Amino acid sequence: MTPETARPFIDIHAPVAEALAAGRPVVALESTIITHGMPYPDNAAMAANVEKIISGEGAVPATIAVVGGRIKIGLSDAEREELARATGAMKLSRADLAFAVAEGRTGGTTVAATMILAHLAGIGVFATGGIGGVHKGAEKSFDISADLDELARTPVIVVSAGAKAILDIEKTLEVLETRGVPVIGYGCETMPAFWSRQSPFKAPLTLDAPGKIARLQATRRALGLGGGMLVANPVPAEHEIPAAEMAGYIETAQKAAEAEGVSGKAVTPFLLGKILDITGGRSLKTNIALVENNARLAAKIARAL
Repeated sequence: MTPETARPFIDIHAPVAEALAAGRPVVALESTIITHGMPYPDNAAMAANVEKIISGEGAVPATIAVVGGRIKIGLSDAEREELARATGAMKLSRADLAFAVAEGRTGGTTVAATMILAHLAGIGVFATGGIGGVHKGAEKSFDISADLDELARTPVIVVSAGAKAILDIEKTLEVLETRGVPVIGYGCETMPAFWSRQSPFKAPLTLDAPGKIARLQATRRALGLGGGMLVANPVPAEHEIPAAEMAGYIETAQKAAEAEGVSGKAVTPFLLGKILDITGGRSLKTNIALVENNARLAAKIARAL
């Protein structure tokens, strides 16, 4: 239930409000994938299709964003299209979420910001592509995504294809373990790596059914264990780009980022864009497939909850 102090800043889309009031399953969706993750019109088509997939699985989609300073829990078709076409949108995490609201700005919500707002609205399941994490070279740059701290503090199940493969997956898993975040390989014992079904790293825990994930979350609540949970769902085999192949593309993109002095929040969008160019659009097709796959699983988990 939304706290009274937050209500003046929030617009809940009517279908989402009705579902929440009736106790029906709702799945949150982030919006940086729309504003920063894909070019137009692919981003608009992807966002619309993912919502249809969730609806088809018997849940209600709630794409979350900040539009003109208003927190949107669920978007109309027109609002989603406008966001997909937006230029100059902010990339919002915990640190700058309130700034965008206070200053009347528009922004896409990252995993961290989406978790915050989903929990505020009473939504317990969230589907995304890949989480942020520890960037390669973080021992010098200290570039670590706020997504990891949010997973440790906010009780939302996040369904992803693992951490983005441009990151240091090993260090990301270490930080999640230190923060006490359960990391579940869905039907797999090896962590997926976003575009690829496998990484060199073992999944800390494994479950193979949405009902088992729902039961784990209920048990965590009963035991008073706070924070969220990460479900790592491998991209379907027919859409994956093998890890060995991706490694070369990622290395090329990272060298380009270093040469151009790209840093901070600009790193991930830059790398994704560069990899899109290098792969001739193939990475985008895989990205869309994995988001759709995560949406299906998230809807099933929401129903099980």
